[in-house]
Amino acid sequence: MAAMVVVGRAGDFYDFRFHIQGEGAMNPSISTGSCFSGTYAEARQKFVEAGMACGARARQFILPDHRGVFGEPLSIDTAYIGPDQPRRLLIVSSGTHGVEGFCGSGCQVAVLHDTGLKDRLAQAGVGLLLIHAINPYGFSHLQRTNEDNIDVNRNFVDFDAPLPPSPHYLEVESFVLPPQWPPSGQDIERQQAFVRQHGERGLRHAVSSGQRVSPQGLFYGGTAPSWSNRTVRAILREHGAAAQAIAWIDIHTGLGPYGHGEKLYAGRNDARDIARARACWGSDVFLTFSGNTDSVSVDVTGLVCSSLHDECVQAEALLVGLEFGTLPFSAVQSALYHAAWIRAHGGKVDAATRAAAARVLRDAFYCDNDVWKGMILGQARVACLQVAQSLARFDTEHAAQP
Repeated sequence: MAAMVVVGRAGDFYDFRFHIQGEGAMNPSISTGSCFSGTYAEARQKFVEAGMACGARARQFILPDHRGVFGEPLSIDTAYIGPDQPRRLLIVSSGTHGVEGFCGSGCQVAVLHDTGLKDRLAQAGVGLLLIHAINPYGFSHLQRTNEDNIDVNRNFVDFDAPLPPSPHYLEVESFVLPPQWPPSGQDIERQQAFVRQHGERGLRHAVSSGQRVSPQGLFYGGTAPSWSNRTVRAILREHGAAAQAIAWIDIHTGLGPYGHGEKLYAGRNDARDIARARACWGSDVFLTFSGNTDSVSVDVTGLVCSSLHDECVQAEALLVGLEFGTLPFSAVQSALYHAAWIRAHGGKVDAATRAAAARVLRDAFYCDNDVWKGMILGQARVACLQVAQSLARFDTEHAAQP
């Protein structure tokens, strides 16, 4: 049975299958679960086929010199629906963090099947660009980082300027990724001492805000633009050159309450940009900078969405990361640390242990059941509809500004 989801007014429940084929028409072959996949290869096939079925313009960008876990080619794929060089554009991206792509890919396949949503975007004059698997290597190999252990969502910084500092990272790496696994009692005591001095949020910031001093470590942002970085920028230049307003939803998983999509502001620390994002998606768009402690995330440097400010300077930007909760934070953190330790010390670990850890990591970032999937699809759909409504008003609001 497909999950029941909330997709509008409070109490407005319906089965997702009834909508994605349009006004009340149900296609039994398109269900909540069928939008999602069990491997990167399957996800890519579903995305490409759904794009072909609805006449989307498709592009593929093959990652050179690397293959997937089954030997398959690895690619960032795009599907575009709308006018040439649109004035208004909605981008929905998936797989920035590799293994998190199971969720985002399912949302994108659902959007491609959603006639009602596509009609609303068309009526608002909004082009729709879906960027599938920004980090295809991590998606296929069940890891958050890319082929070079780079966290792609920490890689979009100005590499011609001094790199953002990484205070405390090497100190915390010594006890969260110790020489042996699991961490010893002494490692745990050192972590507890750090928390007593800096707080739990201080530990999370030291570990996950983005570091560029330990290439085999956690949340490594790299010291040069990754292939994914360069490819995303090329895609933006192709599709956003004429756009005056661009909304971007980058889909993530792993933080927050089960099935809840927290809206994480992904733009500049600019009052007007923040107001624009909240006017679109609501006042529950959370800020992670300026000492804010309400969000499930800490402040991060090098977000993928920040590339919009470089490549589409003419466009007003509405940028948000949609972060869906999975397991309790401790379970996600444990899976992430173990997987990172295995990557850094792979020669010490047998193949069966490596495979088991990869499956645990996948389960930490993707809940393979229809209830969770239904919650995700409903909230993702609402976020897209909010863009259609917000950008439909763009010309009037833009003309009224001094």
